This record gives sequence, C-alpha cells and structure tokens, in this order.
Amino acid sequence: MIKTLFISVLLLLTGTPGWAEKASQQEEKTVEPFYNTEQEAVQLKSINISGQNISYRTTSAMMPIRDENGQVNAHIFYIAYTRDGVKDLGKRPILFSFNGGPGSCSVWMHMGFLGPRLVAYDEEGFMPKPPFSLRDNPNTILDEADLVFIDPVGTGYSRMMPGQDPHRYHGLMEDIESVAEFIRLYTSRNQRWLSPKFIIGESYGTTRAAGLTAYLQSKHRMYINGTILVSAMNLGVQPGIDLSQALILPHYTASAWYHHRLQDSLQKMPLPDLLKEVEAFSLNEYTPALIKGNTLPPKQKKEISQKLQHFTGIDSTIHLRHQLRMDRYTFRRELLADKGLVAGRLDSRYTAALNDRTQLSQFDSDPAMNHWNGPFTAAVTQYISQELGYKTDLDYLIFGEVWPWKGMHESKVGEMLNQAMIQNPYLNVLIMAGYFDGATDYFTIQYAMNHLDLSGINRDRLHYSFYESGHMMYLRKADLIRAKKDLAGFIRQN
Repeated sequence: MIKTLFISVLLLLTGTPGWAEKASQQEEKTVEPFYNTEQEAVQLKSINISGQNISYRTTSAMMPIRDENGQVNAHIFYIAYTRDGVKDLGKRPILFSFNGGPGSCSVWMHMGFLGPRLVAYDEEGFMPKPPFSLRDNPNTILDEADLVFIDPVGTGYSRMMPGQDPHRYHGLMEDIESVAEFIRLYTSRNQRWLSPKFIIGESYGTTRAAGLTAYLQSKHRMYINGTILVSAMNLGVQPGIDLSQALILPHYTASAWYHHRLQDSLQKMPLPDLLKEVEAFSLNEYTPALIKGNTLPPKQKKEISQKLQHFTGIDSTIHLRHQLRMDRYTFRRELLADKGLVAGRLDSRYTAALNDRTQLSQFDSDPAMNHWNGPFTAAVTQYISQELGYKTDLDYLIFGEVWPWKGMHESKVGEMLNQAMIQNPYLNVLIMAGYFDGATDYFTIQYAMNHLDLSGINRDRLHYSFYESGHMMYLRKADLIRAKKDLAGFIRQN
C-alpha cells in the first residue's frame, strides 16, 4: 500500500508515466476471473403447477458466437428450462426470452415472470425488507413451453473474447444478428427446428424481438409462431410532439386514479372504463387542439386545460403554464407535489421523496428501479451458483456497459415485423402493457401498431393485454396470474 502511494506521488512529481506504470504493474498483479467457456451445469428439478407435478431440466451454459471465418468472437450465457419426458419435441413449444436496456440481462423476465423460481415481492409488487428471498412460481409458463433465457453480449456472464472489440455487438442490427445466431445454434444443437417457436422481449427487448423475428425469417428461414412484446417501445413509429402528448394522457389519468387525485365520480369508475373515456378525449378533442398551436382560441384553450385538470387532478393553471403540453417528467413532479413526493417513471405506483434539487430525466434514479435492483441482483447471483450449480468468478452484470449503442435512433424494426407478418400469415403478435408504465405507455404502442400497417390486413393477428400495474406488471400477484393465463392462451392458439 505504501509502495503504491509512493509510486503515485512520484508520477505526479516527475511526469514519467512509463516508469511509474511499469512499477505499478510489478506491484499489483491482476487476477483474471474464472471464465470456463466449456462449463455446462445441468440440474433435474420439479415444480407443482395447478396441482400437477412437472419435472424439468435446467441447463446453464455458454454458446460460442463465431464470425464468418469461424473464429469465436464472444460467448453468450443462457439458462434453459426443458420439460422432462417429452417424446415429441415437434409438439412442444419453445420460448426465447430477453430483457431490454439496451444493456440489461434477462433476469427480470426470468425471475419475475416466466421462470420456475421468483424473486419474492409482496402481493402488490412492492419490495420486501431485506434480506431478500426466492420462491417457487406456480404461474411459470413451463407447463406450456420450454424456456431459454438469453443474456446478450456484455450482460450477465456473456462476454467478448479477450482482444476483441467489447462493443462489436452493441448496436441495433449487430445485437439482432448476434442473438439470432445464438437462437440458430441453440435450435440446431437441441433439435428444435420443428418445435413451435416464440420470442418474448421486454422494453428495448421488444425492439430486439420485432427485428429478430424478421431477421430469423429472412436470414435463417426460421419462421416464428408468435412474438410477444412486453412493455413495448414505439418500434420506430414517431408520432410527433403533439400526438405524443395526447397519447401519454391516459397514463397520466391512470396514475392520478391510483393515487386518488381525481374527483369522486372518476375514482369510482373501474380503471379500464375510465381510460376508454380519456382515450376518446385524447384523440377527438385534445389532439386537434394541440395541432392548432398558437391559433387555438383562448376560450377553447381554457376549456381544454379544465378537462386536463379533470383527467389528471393537476390544476388547470399549471397546464396553461405549460401550453397544454405537460411532459412526463413535469407530470411526475406535479402529481404528488403537495405531499412532497415524485412518482415513478417505470411504474407510477412507486414514489420517492421530492426536494428542490430533484431534476427528473430519463436517466435519473427512478423510484421503481430502486425497488427492483437490490432483490433481483441478490437473487439471481445466488440462484445461478447455488441452485443451478453454475460456478464462475465473473460478475453477473445486471446492466452492462454497452454505450454508445449504434443505430439507437434509426430503428425500423416495426416495419421489419410488419413485413414478417405479411410473409408469414401464421405469425401473431401479443402486446402486454401496464397502465402505470410512463416509460413505454400502453396507448402509444397501440398507436404504433395501428400505423405500421395502414391497410389493416394484419390487424386480426395483433392481440393486446393490459394490466393495473407498471413496466414490470408481473410483479403484482393478480397481474402475474392473469399474464400467465394470457400468455398460455396465446401459445396454445399459435
């Protein structure tokens, strides 16, 4: 320690970085983490689902990703759950799952929704007191389909090979290509080409899922039965500033309803019924008013501001101050300002203390994320090692360093998905969203899907399920039960 300090001081005084660097390297030796790419951990387990005991096999392993010359560039870590005793794999569906970010591992869908083991939360989906724990998931989809959870390169245990560009696969199409290669390899190695195949992604994972569905179809001639978009992004459809403002309003109303900020007549309404009323106002009155800009007559402007107060619980003078255009960060501050609280972005049911220094943006700490990071990180790290038997000294990256992300704002994945649906008349899409999600709101994704195919030829193959929860709607027990039912029905029908 003393030697290291002396070297650092000498560096500052002498300006001879080469000498000091060599001395420092001699003083401190870097210990490489244990990274066995050949390791495969297999476990036999069972779970009770709806009174039925189901035996299944877990496989935790690395998949090599090679370039066009056959050289291994990276390894993708995955966890697969396959039901034991299945004789005809051609009739057994398989579901490939991942999360978003970009830069997130697959833990949220894995241990919050789909897998056989869950991170324990209370019934409303709020964080319990530490230490955290795991429990069986009686609502796992494992009774309906095998599961493969994929950690894209740079997340979880997935890594580039030493000497390779760590950001080689960090871009819209680069990411899609690497995950597609993983799915191709897994499908071939495990003889699943004749199995019904489904892709499910959450948040940015819906961008990946949409593009991946089309890429697998065009590149590898792998046709997908169904694509599931959980808390979906806009898939490249840009509504414009004014329309975006109108589309977010139903989320504002849902948030105000949850926190009891509306007048009694609205609070007594079932939330879906109330939102239908708000949706009609948003499209039929609010949007035309916004489009008029500064030509909107003062009387009409005041009337709209009063209706906005009616549907958000926020005083009309504040709406007027913002020219009827309250962005979602201002809304989060104003909704519970009198209580000194700020609402969550990913799930507006969560709140945190608000102070004068609070500056909200997309990248700031979110009350919802604060409830999710600790329990999931603790649970997945111990689960993989202790219950799945996969041993490594690598850090399991919940969020990896993937920036800059190439092509982030050039997404045309919606068009890719629409084209895939035209080419594959049996491809169906399920959209799952929470009313309290202010990051990927439920009304905007409806608009996006309705405008990807203006002819309406694919409309009957779009299916929607909405929940009284937020971005990770499955953390709330009632919504987890219903989401399992909705997903199981979708898989059976496709």
